Amino acid sequence: MPYGQKKIISGRAKTYLNGNIFMHFDYLIIGGGIVGLAIARELRTRFPGSGIAVLEKEYDVAYHGSGRNSGVLHAGFYYSADTLKAKFTRDGNRQLREYCYANNLKINECKKVVVAKDESELPALFELEKRGKANGVEVRIIEEKELYEIDPNVKTFKYALYSPTTATVDPSEITRAIKNELRAMRVEIFFGEGYKSRLEGNSIKTTKGNIFTASKIINAAGLYADKVARDFGYSKKYTIIPLKGIFLKYHGNEIPVTINVYPVPNLKNPWLGVHFTVAVDGSVKIGPTSTPAFWRENYQGFDRFRFGEMMGILSWEALLFLTNSFGFRNIALEEIKKYKRSYFASLAKVLVRKIDVKGFTEWGKPGIRAQLLNKQTRELIMDFVVEGDNDSIHVLNAVSPAFTCCFPFAAWVVDNYVLKT
Repeated sequence: MPYGQKKIISGRAKTYLNGNIFMHFDYLIIGGGIVGLAIARELRTRFPGSGIAVLEKEYDVAYHGSGRNSGVLHAGFYYSADTLKAKFTRDGNRQLREYCYANNLKINECKKVVVAKDESELPALFELEKRGKANGVEVRIIEEKELYEIDPNVKTFKYALYSPTTATVDPSEITRAIKNELRAMRVEIFFGEGYKSRLEGNSIKTTKGNIFTASKIINAAGLYADKVARDFGYSKKYTIIPLKGIFLKYHGNEIPVTINVYPVPNLKNPWLGVHFTVAVDGSVKIGPTSTPAFWRENYQGFDRFRFGEMMGILSWEALLFLTNSFGFRNIALEEIKKYKRSYFASLAKVLVRKIDVKGFTEWGKPGIRAQLLNKQTRELIMDFVVEGDNDSIHVLNAVSPAFTCCFPFAAWVVDNYVLKT
């Protein structure tokens, strides 16, 4: 189709230039993960007459973090009440639960307990209760006797923390449901359109050679958010360190637990420790690992291998290992040991009275955590980070549990960046 000839599709004007599409939208979102879709949904609710598009490099949603997470709807008691993460997790838990029921999506109200191994962990356990209550989350300390009534196979030292609002869902199902909702709301989603480069002004070129312009571009590219942001002059002091998470599935004769069981975590780290998760279908898994990955989509073997990307990430990981920044060396060595199934299972065994360790027979689908690192301080960023201006907004750290947080986080982005820039 020659230049200048236009075709109206879904109410939008598409101009064709040398066989490629040239389109303009009011809002263009890079990344069709749960965060990008939630932002598109919030924008459509606020601005029903605007032109909104989502670019996704894959050919459907939930290829990456949105379809590879644990599926847990967290309650929001791990984090200090003054953090964005605490507020978003609390509100997101309620909103996603309501979304599941309203749309007939699967949900397992399996709840959760945090258990202590000895006296030394009790102060941290009570600190979690304090944080949860300060954040308006329903949590309470229970004694061993009550824990036994909830699940007789779970063990603790004297006390445990009980979270009745923790649940599990199918994250891929939810992501697809939001995708379908957006299409019904006339939000255009372009699959197979990966971000390639920024052009002059507020224009970008995709991997298909198509050109999109927008009044405002919103970068929710997940594992590549920092790289996209740099093309717009942002993420100057940050880089993403990819961490691989894998769960180990249980296929023994007896289901070991009926409730999610977590250890008391080290509150200085973003990891919650090896724990039992009861999936939406009632199956049980333990995990996850948090192993340094060698490139951003280093899921298995040499899939999606990129040499230059690997060298850049390895250089940072080597520096963190040598300097043992935030205990990275200790973490890396500990995580590598988890690839031995018997060792991995032994970490979960201490949470229960009895279990068939040989029942852990299947590795789950790997996921990659997009962990933001401050290059200047060599510290992991533990809360949400967004940068932007009148033309572009960049979600640099959609930190775990971003899936639980997606709806309130999207509203916050619109309130604080779309409306104020």
